[in-house]
Parts: sequence; structure tokens; C-alpha cells
Amino acid sequence: MAALNDTALLSSTARGDTAAFETLFQRHYDRVYGILFRLVGERGEAEDLAQEAFLRLHAHARRRRNSDDNVSAWLYRVATNLGYNALRDRRRRWQRDVHLVPSESDDAEAEAAQREERRAVRAALARLNERQAQLLILRQMEFSYAECAAIVGVAPASVGALLARAARAFREAYEQQTAADGRPGEKR
Repeated sequence: MAALNDTALLSSTARGDTAAFETLFQRHYDRVYGILFRLVGERGEAEDLAQEAFLRLHAHARRRRNSDDNVSAWLYRVATNLGYNALRDRRRRWQRDVHLVPSESDDAEAEAAQREERRAVRAALARLNERQAQLLILRQMEFSYAECAAIVGVAPASVGALLARAARAFREAYEQQTAADGRPGEKR
């Protein structure tokens, strides 16, 4: 079954072949989880969202009409969208609960600085448009330009320029974020 491509495996899944779905799961889980972990930053939440992405893939197998689907691009796009939805939900909950939750106690300086850095990076990513953030995360995970292009739906030749713009936008957003946090912006 390892020789079958994703489209053939998805077709087999639609016919009830659980081994085909398991092969798809094994083939793509690490990348789906990696995308989600980099977006949401919490292992448990990333695992839950990865499971949701695969449940949607299973449902998609039964509904799809086009046998030429790029299964991996579809799956990574769904995972990214799930991650962004989780971040939006988290932001809404935080805004609602900000006055109800007491502030955290002081931790070790290094741990607090690292946590603050991760928060600043996530906040800077959230300021970017969805495609820019998605491209940066995919490249950080070592997806090829061709894979990035398929996932975000652009021509492979445009990925380099889009990544360069995304990196500039990230630097600007990060510097704005650190300035808003009262920390000196770090030039990267």
C-alpha cells in the first residue's frame, strides 16, 4: 500500500478501507501536528486539532467529486484554518476573561522571557495576513516551495517573493509588538 499515492488512498478510504486511511494518517500526521503546534503553541491543543483535521479528511473522502485532489495541500490548508480558528477563539476567551483571571506569579526570569518571546512571535504572526503567516510557518517546517505553493494556492514561482514580503512584514509586526509591549525591538 506504500506505493499508492494520496489520491488513490483517499478513494480507497471513501470505499471503507481503514488501512488506506491509516496510511494517510501515518504519512501526514507529523506535518499536520507540526503546523498546528507552531500555530497554537500547546501540545494537547495541537493534537486535538490534528485529530479534527483527519476527521475532516475522512469526511472529505466520502464527499469529494474530483479525483485529482491534492490531498496533502487540502489537509494542510484545513489544519492551518483549524489553527487560526483556535487562535481566534482563544483571543475571544482571553478578551472576555481578562478581568476575571488573576495575573501569574513571578517565574524564573529565563522562563518568563522565553514565554514572552513566544507570545510576541505569535502576536506578530497574528498581525500578518493569513497567507503570509502560513507561508512562514510552512517554510520554517521545511516544506518545499512547490508544497507551499500547493497549500496556499499560488504559483510555485511566486513563493520566493511572497516569502520575502512575509518575512519583512513579520519583522515589522514583531518590532511593533515588542514596542507595544514596552520592550526594545530586536533587529533580526
